[in-house]
Amino acid sequence: MKFLNGILGLVSFSTILPLHIHASIQEMSKFTWLWPIIGGFIGIIIGTLGFTLINIIHLPQLIAAGLIYSFAIWFTGFHHLDGLIDFGDGLMVHGDSRRRIEVMRDQRIGTGGLAYLFMVAIITFASLATIPAIIVFPILFISEISAKVGLVTCCTFSKPFEDGTGRFFINAMDMKKLILILIITLFIGFLTLKTVGILGIIGGLAGGMIISLVAGRNFEKATGDVLGASNEISRMIALVIMILVVTGLII
Repeated sequence: MKFLNGILGLVSFSTILPLHIHASIQEMSKFTWLWPIIGGFIGIIIGTLGFTLINIIHLPQLIAAGLIYSFAIWFTGFHHLDGLIDFGDGLMVHGDSRRRIEVMRDQRIGTGGLAYLFMVAIITFASLATIPAIIVFPILFISEISAKVGLVTCCTFSKPFEDGTGRFFINAMDMKKLILILIITLFIGFLTLKTVGILGIIGGLAGGMIISLVAGRNFEKATGDVLGASNEISRMIALVIMILVVTGLII
C-alpha cells in the first residue's frame, strides 16, 4: 500500500491529475528513480494528443506544435517550467553561490529567466513542428521519458541544498538506481524507435549531466529549481537529437 501510495503521490506531484493522494515528499522521493516511467505515462498522453492533432484532425503542424507544447507544460503543472525560469535568473546574477541561490528562489522574474524560457521554448517548439507525422507518437513518448531521465540524472550527480523539496529527490538517487533506470529506459527506447529511441534517452542523460555540472559551478548545490530546469532542457535536447537523426542530418 505504501508503494502504491508513493508512486501515485509522485504522479500527482508531476501532473495536474486530481488523484487526491496524501503522500509526503519523503514518501514520494523513495520512488525518484521511477520518475522516467511516470514520464512514459505522461508521454503516452501527450503522444496521443499529438497523433490526434496531426494525423486525425490534420491541423497544420505549426499550430499542432504550439498546442502540444502548451498542453505538455500545462499537464505537468508548470512546475518544471517555473524551475527553468528561476534557474535562468540565478545564472545571470553576479556574486557567490549563496547570492545566486537567493535570486533563483526569489519570486520575481528577471531577464535571465525570460531568456532561458524563450530559448528552451522556441527550440522545443521548432522541434515539435518538424516531427514527421508518421512517428509523432513515439517521438513524444520518448521525449517525456528522456526529460525525466535528465531529472534523475541531475539528482544523481548533484549535491542537495540544505532546505527545499529538491533535497529529498537528490538524496534518494544513487548510481545503482540510475544505472537500473537507464537500462530500463534504453530498452524502452530501443523497442519504440530503435537507434533513434536510444539516442533520445542518451540525450536526456546528457541534459541532466550538463545541468548538474552548470549548477555545481554556479550554485555549488542543487535545488528543486535546478531539477525542474533539467527536465525542460533534457526534453529539448532529446527532441533535437531525435529530429536530427530521423531527418538524416546526423548519422
